[in-house]
Amino acid sequence: MDVGVIGVFVPIILFIVIGLVMVTFFYLRSKEKQMLIEKGLSSDEIKTFYDRKKSDPYILMKIGIVCIFFGLGLGFGLMLQEYTTKDFWVPFLLFVSTGIGFVLANIFGRIMTKKENLQ
Repeated sequence: MDVGVIGVFVPIILFIVIGLVMVTFFYLRSKEKQMLIEKGLSSDEIKTFYDRKKSDPYILMKIGIVCIFFGLGLGFGLMLQEYTTKDFWVPFLLFVSTGIGFVLANIFGRIMTKKENLQ
């Protein structure tokens, strides 16, 4: 295949995959609601069911921590790659620093949840 043809198919496939993911999400969400109604749950019980699924209030802070460490790993990897002319620095530091970011984000989330529960 020609490179130009592949370049045309990439965005088409991207939009198809995104569309399929969104349709699947909405379909499964409606099936979940139908199953709750078929169980005979009242509207108050359904509300409490969805209230238990509250998201983490610190999710944006955790994502920010991971993104900062990802960026630091990419930056330091590119700098070391330029100075040492070795190609392994970028992937190595990306994985290591992103892993450290995930660990620190998890620790931060636990600390903040404990503080919130103590109050």
